[in-house]
Amino acid sequence: MNKRYTDFVTELQNGYASALTLVGSRVGEVTVEVSKDRITEVATALRDKFGFEILVDLCGVDYLGYGDSEWETHGATDNGFSRGVNRDVIVPDADTLYHEKRFAVVYHLLSISRNLRVRVRVYCGESNPPIVPSVVDIWSSANWYEREAYDLFGIMFHGHPDLRRILTDYGFIGHPFRKDFPLSGNLEVIYDEEKERVVYQPVSIEPRTLVPRVIRDDTRYTPDSNQSSLGEADG
Repeated sequence: MNKRYTDFVTELQNGYASALTLVGSRVGEVTVEVSKDRITEVATALRDKFGFEILVDLCGVDYLGYGDSEWETHGATDNGFSRGVNRDVIVPDADTLYHEKRFAVVYHLLSISRNLRVRVRVYCGESNPPIVPSVVDIWSSANWYEREAYDLFGIMFHGHPDLRRILTDYGFIGHPFRKDFPLSGNLEVIYDEEKERVVYQPVSIEPRTLVPRVIRDDTRYTPDSNQSSLGEADG
């Protein structure tokens, strides 16, 4: 970190050390983890005291499966991971369904006056549904961002003036960016010619195995065929 960021981090830690659970830096940007009980206090200070007047973005994160060894790959494999349609729902066990670090909210802040950026992360804890305080009263741009995080991840924002879906349909079931959301969804929307209107119906996509339609049996590059080709050429 350069001196501007070092001075900012030092000042932040001196004033709010008890509210911070982690301070780090990656790719030239500071990341701060704040306990959700103190996010309103710290966010207000970041705006008023440290000059972060712009909330550039806010998003939800689902860490279900994060760090699982089965996803670690250190080279080419002959199996990989299937991308075929699978209607089966991944049901997490009780210990991971709402563990304290499954869902998080990430705030991206910009200070024009100080030419600084900071990333603030807040874990939602074990509450069901996951919930954190709203920051709409601090940055008005958070209004639609929080609605998007609610729509896609099911994260509730206490104190939001109008928390409702913003991207999916009002009849949509579930939250599509959750890791345990079924790949093919729960319902599909079609136009019913008899009723002359759009209707919902169960998903009609069937699970399938991706098999190539054409399998080429080319023997030109096998060792046996190469030897016989050389023998014919010598003869």
